Amino acid sequence: MRLKFLLPATLIIIMVAFLTSLGFWQLDRADEKRNIERAIEVANSGAVELINSLDGLEEKEYYHLRLNGHYVSGKQFIYDNQIVQQTSGYYVLTPFVIGNSNKAILINRGFMPWRGQRDKLADIEVASSNTKIKIQVSIPVKRMELGESEIGSEFPILLQSLDLAEMSGLSGLTFAPVLGLLSPDSDSGFVRQWKPYTGSIGKHIGYAIQWFLMALVLAGIGIRLGLRHRKG
Repeated sequence: MRLKFLLPATLIIIMVAFLTSLGFWQLDRADEKRNIERAIEVANSGAVELINSLDGLEEKEYYHLRLNGHYVSGKQFIYDNQIVQQTSGYYVLTPFVIGNSNKAILINRGFMPWRGQRDKLADIEVASSNTKIKIQVSIPVKRMELGESEIGSEFPILLQSLDLAEMSGLSGLTFAPVLGLLSPDSDSGFVRQWKPYTGSIGKHIGYAIQWFLMALVLAGIGIRLGLRHRKG
C-alpha cells in the first residue's frame, strides 16, 4: 500500500517542480525582453552620431550611426536563403572602410529576390568613392546549418550562414564584430524593410502563469491524494 502511494506522490512532486521551473524560465525570458527594449530605447534617445572608428561597435547594438568612408565593391558577399514578403532571395553584404585602415564593417545593403534565376545575380556593384551612410548596428547570429556548405573563393561569394572570422579570411579585411543595416535614407541599397524589434513580454508572462497554474492544480491533486491516504 505504501509503495502504491509513494510512486504517484513522487511523480507529482517531480512534475510540480518541473512545471514551476518552466514558469520561472518564462519570467526570465520576459526580463530578457525588457532589457532589450530598454537598450533600444537608450540607443534611439540621442542624436545620430558620426563615428570615426569601428572599435567598440558591439557595445552599440540597435544604435543608429553615421559612417564616412567607402565601399569595397570587389569583396561582396551574398547571404542566401532569405525570405522577405514570402519571396525568396538574398541579402547583399558589402564591406565599408572608414579612412585608410584595413578594418571594415559589413553593410547589409538590403534584399534582392532570385526571381527563379539562382544562376544570375542582380547588379550589386557600388561606387568606391567616399560617401556618408546611415546604419543601425546589429549583432549577427550564426544560422544553424544542417551540413557543411561549400564556400567559393570568387567574389561575390555565396553564403548560407554568417561567420565573420571566415569572411575576414576570405576578403583579407578585418571585420568589426557587427553588421550595419543600411538605412532606407541612404543610397546604394536594395529592399530594406528592417523589422523593428517587437518584444513578447506579455506572451512570456502568460506562459509563466499557465505553467504556475498547472503546477498549482497538480499540487492540489497531490494534497488530496495524501489526505485520502492518511484517512485510509
